[in-house]
Amino acid sequence: MALQKKDFIEIEFTGKLKEGGVFDSNIKEDLQKINPNIKETPEPFVLCLGEGMFLKGVEDFLIGKEIGKYEIELSPENAFGQRNTQLVQRIPIRVFREQRLNPIPGFSFNFDGRIGKVLASSGGRVIVDFNNPVAGKDVVYTVKVLRKVDDLKEKAHALIHFLFRGHFEFEVKDKKIILEADEQLRQFLSLFKDKFKDMLDLELDFKEPTKKAEDVHEHEHNHDEHEQGHEHEHNHEHHNHDEHEHSH
Repeated sequence: MALQKKDFIEIEFTGKLKEGGVFDSNIKEDLQKINPNIKETPEPFVLCLGEGMFLKGVEDFLIGKEIGKYEIELSPENAFGQRNTQLVQRIPIRVFREQRLNPIPGFSFNFDGRIGKVLASSGGRVIVDFNNPVAGKDVVYTVKVLRKVDDLKEKAHALIHFLFRGHFEFEVKDKKIILEADEQLRQFLSLFKDKFKDMLDLELDFKEPTKKAEDVHEHEHNHDEHEQGHEHEHNHEHHNHDEHEHSH
């Protein structure tokens, strides 16, 4: 059956420049072409078609297709846009020094949520490029649609992870999705109630977290390990999911 808008699907994908070179993937072997030090296996990626959870050009292509494997070639207009010269900016070098950073050309830094790449540094000024690294380039996505996701809880988990870049305990009951969240978080989370209604047909509600004591114990355990000198390895999403907003 053809895939439709608002279908949830699980995909494996790899994005490459048309001229060559992987820049994004959720396949371990392809990710290691970007960073050979990656050890963890990426989590399965589930998205809702046509809702901006992935690159629009890819989502639009998949609507109407069957489950299977596709190679999707996209122009800059349908991928990450053309380069914008106004996004190449001069920043005083003191901004870096105040943060004890060395603006080495080729290095990227996070400036209040914007990723910028240092192009040059001279005369007390640093030239930084805030364009998406893939802007202005033709790209090719290899996408394998593994399955259509029908389980409501799995859909909810995918949407929560996409919206909040994290994990919340929840239950689905009587046409409601009930998130476990502290009082101070609820006002922020409520901003997304229309998303849950539109994409899952569920009303958003809350209850007090039930694992507070366990979380405190786990934090203390991790703190003790860190104090004993064990190497602490941070789990993180692949940088392109944030930079390109997979919307990954």
